[in-house]
Amino acid sequence: MNLYQGVVGQPGPLQRRAMSKAITLLESTRADHRAQADELLTQLLPHTGKAFRLGISGVPGVGKSTFIEALGLYLIGQGHRVAVLTIDPSSTVSGGSILGDKTRMEHLSVHEKAYIRPSPSSGTLGGVAEKTREAMLVCEAAGYDVVIVETVGVGQSEIAVAGMTDMFVLMQLPNAGDDLQAIKKGVMEIADLVVINKADIDKNAATRAEAQITSSLRLLSQHGNPENAHHDETLWHPKVAQISALLGQGVDSFWAAVTQFRQLQTANGRLATRREKQALAWMWERIDAGLKLAFRQHPQVRELLPQMQADVAAGRIAASTAARNLLLAHIHQAQAAIK
Repeated sequence: MNLYQGVVGQPGPLQRRAMSKAITLLESTRADHRAQADELLTQLLPHTGKAFRLGISGVPGVGKSTFIEALGLYLIGQGHRVAVLTIDPSSTVSGGSILGDKTRMEHLSVHEKAYIRPSPSSGTLGGVAEKTREAMLVCEAAGYDVVIVETVGVGQSEIAVAGMTDMFVLMQLPNAGDDLQAIKKGVMEIADLVVINKADIDKNAATRAEAQITSSLRLLSQHGNPENAHHDETLWHPKVAQISALLGQGVDSFWAAVTQFRQLQTANGRLATRREKQALAWMWERIDAGLKLAFRQHPQVRELLPQMQADVAAGRIAASTAARNLLLAHIHQAQAAIK
């Protein structure tokens, strides 16, 4: 039985093992493995696209893993199969995951209807691993109808998860700091739903945070994105919800909001449009990565690179000039090869 048959086979330990092997193959940087991975993805593609893709991000310590476990167990109770792709920061020593999210979801990780895959970010900006999109396709082909992507945390560049999921959820703390913290980080305007976790600790603070964030979302919808007019009931308008993941409070109302979002965005066609744009963006991202790799492996570039780096470091040549010289060397060699 090949990997394709194992992934799309019957649910159980054998299928989960095949999924893990498939994702490991996708994450490999070996050229022969990449060829096999491309063939596998082509086989799996007809079985993908039916799951709902949910991205969850938030500052470290906001309780993402606790919430995802509570949500996953709730969804399984509702008859869903849940896959969780957790993206951990990478160790500078071993390159492996640091946080170990899977070990912190001890109840969900052992459930037969759940699949959890931790992957190191490996220095990739955007808070997601390089092969997260491909791993999502494996999970969908295996029949998981809800795929959750948990990111490293929120920062200036750690919002790439919004570019690969159907819905982006931002988690906040009741006492997160000043009123405009989320706007300063530039993620509030792309959030489809904002969740205030640990609301049970300080209900008054949670209520204030909800009011402040709701006001911020209204401001952004009116001035930042005119298409989100609040009088149009056919469009989804970002909402704010209070939950307590530890106590399991608010999980049902959270999923009700997600269901409403999915129904509205499906009906108005925005969900399909969003996925089309994401697929094209994914293609160009892989082209950019492939060109960069080919550039670094180019014989003439590899020959010139050490001296150029030394000259830039010593201040003998401007970085822009060095980059232009290296690019010209690559172009001239390519043109010579064509002739």
